[in-house]
Amino acid sequence: MFTPIALTPAERRTTLVRRAWMASERRVVARGLAGRALTALEPAAIGGLLAWAAVALANRVTPNVSPPAHDALPIAIVFAPVAVAFFIYAIWLVRDPIIALRKTFEPIFIVDGYVRTRGCDDLSARGSCGYVAVLTSDGRIAGEWPAIGPAEFSRTVRPAVAEFSEFGGIHAIDGRSTGILPRSFPPLGVGANRPPA
Repeated sequence: MFTPIALTPAERRTTLVRRAWMASERRVVARGLAGRALTALEPAAIGGLLAWAAVALANRVTPNVSPPAHDALPIAIVFAPVAVAFFIYAIWLVRDPIIALRKTFEPIFIVDGYVRTRGCDDLSARGSCGYVAVLTSDGRIAGEWPAIGPAEFSRTVRPAVAEFSEFGGIHAIDGRSTGILPRSFPPLGVGANRPPA
């Protein structure tokens, strides 16, 4: 069976129609980043605040003790590493949203070709249901992404006009959103996990 050759990133930029991200699309990604950052930094801020409060209260209660924070030192020693650990964890949590925001300065490609699905292979991750790809009109792979779902994909190919980004995947098929990029995102992500209406 013939496997079509995939386009390289350079070929995508020279041969495919592309457009810039709209401000409203970039705003959705920025709001997602802000919500994730706020959620991730909250435990670190609380741990740092507790360490600071322990030292500040000890100084206020025992001002003549040398060193003044002697009684609070064991408490601060407990809270300070916890705050640092939560801060490192927060950086790890916002890494992907920061990358996603940076990728909004790369193009969204538009292809009048085909959308192909196929099942898992030896390189598929656990929980994967296969792959979805955008093919050009001559059958070359413009982009392919792993998918997660309850049932493995069957092999299908159908004509479609697709919009996709290299990092995010397929944004729209025949003008209909795939849900990869929601139309809006609440400020700081509050209420974002509600089921759709």
